[in-house]
Amino acid sequence: MTLQTSVAAEHASGAAYPVSSMALIVHKYGGTSMGSTERIRNVAKRVAKWARAGHQLVVVPSAMSGETNRLLGLAKELAPAKSSDATNRELDMLAATGEQASSALLAIALQAEGMGSVSYAGWQVPILTNSAYTKARIQSIDDQRIRADLAAGKVVIVTGFQGIDGEGHITTLGRGGSDTSAVAVAAAMKADECLIYTDVDGVYTTDPRVVPEARRLHTVSFEEMLEMASMGSKVLQIRSVEFAGKYKVPLRVLSSFTPWDIDINEEARSGTLITFEEDEKMEQAVVSGIAFNRDEAKISVVGVPDKPGIAYQILGAVAEANIEVDMIIQNISKDGKTDFSFTVNRNDFARALDLLKDKVAPALGAKEVIGDTKICKVSIVGIGMRSHVGIASKMFRALSEEGINIQMISTSEIKTSVVIDEKYMELAVRALHKAFDLDQPAA
Repeated sequence: MTLQTSVAAEHASGAAYPVSSMALIVHKYGGTSMGSTERIRNVAKRVAKWARAGHQLVVVPSAMSGETNRLLGLAKELAPAKSSDATNRELDMLAATGEQASSALLAIALQAEGMGSVSYAGWQVPILTNSAYTKARIQSIDDQRIRADLAAGKVVIVTGFQGIDGEGHITTLGRGGSDTSAVAVAAAMKADECLIYTDVDGVYTTDPRVVPEARRLHTVSFEEMLEMASMGSKVLQIRSVEFAGKYKVPLRVLSSFTPWDIDINEEARSGTLITFEEDEKMEQAVVSGIAFNRDEAKISVVGVPDKPGIAYQILGAVAEANIEVDMIIQNISKDGKTDFSFTVNRNDFARALDLLKDKVAPALGAKEVIGDTKICKVSIVGIGMRSHVGIASKMFRALSEEGINIQMISTSEIKTSVVIDEKYMELAVRALHKAFDLDQPAA
């Protein structure tokens, strides 16, 4: 079944299914949830509880916590040099074994609970992807085998993070790809809901480790969740949120560390529901959350000619090197020259800086290229920002009162982001959280 035709229209609202009736549910469990045999046993008990309540269950587990890093670390010991397509193919072969092991272990644990179950690797389903090793994209999922097992009363376990390309090679979806696998399976199966079990109990107004007063959100819109994920929120991988939005898959984020025998009705309504329908309460919440990203770095190309095509010459070269650019700013022209600044992920900083210094700047006659890795991005996110004025100025005032200088600004309909000195990040987040009353109970 191709994904383009896979999602029922009634899912567009994101409303939870009736717990009392049979539903097709996808469970996704992260690496921490699968981190030991005892935790796998608890996952099996939780899954069996849902199955015994009459629901059809498809489970997508990640590799056991730390396993993927261990495997890739072994590969790095053997071949520390720059990777090639050939090496990336073997890295996918290697990394895919982590999810295969956890899926088999979960099936064994379920069978020990007296629950019929079967595990499949991505290639056995099959989950068809393109051939971009280590960062493949899902193209289609054949759901016939899964449906046959569900009809036979079995719990079906599908490895996350992986698939197979048209040439029969195993591929992986990139780090955090199990979230994307789960959402894709839910889309292809027209699941009633996809439950993402993590080590947190939902989506918060900001990171509780930074602001202890942060509140868990009962609902968050898809657009808000997409912005939060793009800003570095670790609750959901951004590609999974994009996938859920494209195919209108109802998502719920909840904790796998609640007791496995918690009442199923209570569990089904816990955590945070990611919805696709705005309601009046959402409009009342002007700002829903404060997101931040420590992994930013800024590069400035100083003294370039202010003429058409300069932005393309700078950013085109960066894009060709497969480096993602985030925020961009160009200064006012002076004497026919201008400064051009943008941010990249900190992991790409050295490569981007070298590229610009060695090739781009000399070709443009730029005065210099400078960089700064001690920055961060802080954002306010809220669907209510569409219908309220003065939100950005309130943000800037709160930062000003704390003596925090703003280096760059970008805005969208439901988000305003600023780049500031990294040392002020936690202060900025706390100030903004208080300024927008996010520590107060929802109305």
